[in-house]
Amino acid sequence: MEKVLIIGAGGVSNVATKKIARLTEIFKEITLASRTKSKCDAIAAEIDNCVINTARVDADNVNEVVELINRVNADLVVNLALPYQDLPIMDACLITKTHYLDTANYEPKDVAKFEYSWQWAYKKKFEDAGIMALLGCGFDPGVTQVFTAYAAKHYFDEIHYLDIVDCNGGDHGKAFATNFNPEVNIREITQQGKYWENGKWVETKPMEIHKPVLYPNIGEKESYLMYHEELESLVINFPTIKRARFWMTFGKEYLTHLRVLENVGMTSIKPINYDGKMIQPLQFLKAVLPEPSSLGENYSGETSIGCQITGIKNGQNRTYYIYNNCSHQSAYNDVKGQGVSYTTGVPAMIGAKMMATGEWFKPGVFNVEEFNPDPFMDDLNEFGLMWQEVIDKELPINK
Repeated sequence: MEKVLIIGAGGVSNVATKKIARLTEIFKEITLASRTKSKCDAIAAEIDNCVINTARVDADNVNEVVELINRVNADLVVNLALPYQDLPIMDACLITKTHYLDTANYEPKDVAKFEYSWQWAYKKKFEDAGIMALLGCGFDPGVTQVFTAYAAKHYFDEIHYLDIVDCNGGDHGKAFATNFNPEVNIREITQQGKYWENGKWVETKPMEIHKPVLYPNIGEKESYLMYHEELESLVINFPTIKRARFWMTFGKEYLTHLRVLENVGMTSIKPINYDGKMIQPLQFLKAVLPEPSSLGENYSGETSIGCQITGIKNGQNRTYYIYNNCSHQSAYNDVKGQGVSYTTGVPAMIGAKMMATGEWFKPGVFNVEEFNPDPFMDDLNEFGLMWQEVIDKELPINK
């Protein structure tokens, strides 16, 4: 898989493309494509160790993606575009028999529904074509599942309770901004909450359940229970899990702005007629908010994302907390990106590396926890996302 096509030119792509470009011994030819070619050109101009080809593509259009894959003779497509575009790009990969990787599950444009069923339905098609699709290879989803697989392999006979905790303890200095695509971010936050307990999904109102959680090197932050797609695959692949939850922090100012925007209808994905044109209010909101990739230069503080796990080893109760803290300034110094983009873009590069070298390879459609976590964990340390472990201590989520 020497020739890679990267689709998307946002903050995550900025990180992943620059990291992939440093692996010249693995990736011999890189093409970066997006609906807006100038964004690709801007990223490519900041890479001086190799040539990055750029192109324009409408990722909603299967034929356009097919034509581009064939033109650049890509072996692997790294999809860093919008989640709505996952299926058209997967269709193009099937037609051209090209391997596929993404960082987030497919979402329909017209409903905030986050699940893997649409992509898992491609499993036999990819098997029959002899190609591989690796789903959700960012941080969460992505690294959180690798963390869980690593814990299951090395520290537990059975995992019983899993809490994924995600904190952005940084400050970008803006009154209101989202750290990744606003359409995706706000849809995710305003949807119904959901967690797994005793073999079934339990639904909650948006942001209904919250509690203070202590994060390493950051402190105590109010954390809100949300649904996140990695829970869906984790409870299938680790069936001993009795309860699985996902928590994320939000500042009071962020929530106040979000509440006002929601109350006046600006977070709606239901199209309205404005000046004779049908538009989604959320898409308009995206257009006026700061571009997430522009936040890096003056971003201070750090992120902290990890898994807090309770289970059994050799008949004894055990607790395990594994996490990464990522400095926004360190991310900017490395690739001119902010920490949230960095924690997604670096795992995408590692996943592409795993596939290209054959370390992770099998025809079909897979989530990251279905492969050996050890080489991925080694690469996290090598490529800028160092992780820490706390074993058999009281978990912060339980305090």
